[in-house]
Amino acid sequence: MSQDAWLQNYDATCRLAQEIAENIHERNRQQRTGGNPAKINMTLRASLQKLKQNIAQLKEGLLRASSSRRIMQSEADRRQNLIDDLLTREKQLNATFKGDITESEPSRSTLMAGGAGASGGTSANPWLINESEETKGLTFGEIKQQQQRVIEAQDAGLDALAAVISRQKIMGQEIGNELDEQNEIVDDLAHLVDTTDNRIRNETRRVKLVETKSASCGDPGD
Repeated sequence: MSQDAWLQNYDATCRLAQEIAENIHERNRQQRTGGNPAKINMTLRASLQKLKQNIAQLKEGLLRASSSRRIMQSEADRRQNLIDDLLTREKQLNATFKGDITESEPSRSTLMAGGAGASGGTSANPWLINESEETKGLTFGEIKQQQQRVIEAQDAGLDALAAVISRQKIMGQEIGNELDEQNEIVDDLAHLVDTTDNRIRNETRRVKLVETKSASCGDPGD
């Protein structure tokens, strides 16, 4: 679930909660007027199950976005607050549907506060609930642009880090190549020293041999 899709799914879930509240109101009206609310009760049960599934998907999407660092921590906290608010509404709607609490407690105005669509004309910004300073007063489109800029900045930072690592790798390879060349030079020098030392030893033996022969030839006793 992308960051834009998450906001859109949240908006749809809020509208679903609003629709459930309106259907509960209608169901109760039918009960008071002696109508048969069986059909609307079936619809409400399916809608409440769908609401539960939508909230679970929002929680899963937020967890993935947070763990992969696709959104800032402040935005993750804000969205968690939005989910907590939805969970509270879900409990209120279930309780009202079962008759555990009266309809007035989860008031329709409260339920509708987060249900205004992102494209609802002049309606209030649905993302102002528990809003952070970074997004206060922003429209849905501006929030998307802000998040896109954050992602682009993160991508640029990762690209810069990758470039640094690449340069370090190249430097390491160059240093390794230079060390190999230096080792070859040292080996050549060692070989040259060994060859020169052998030559000196051979020449020294020849000189001693010549001196020995010269001494023998010049001996008066011969």
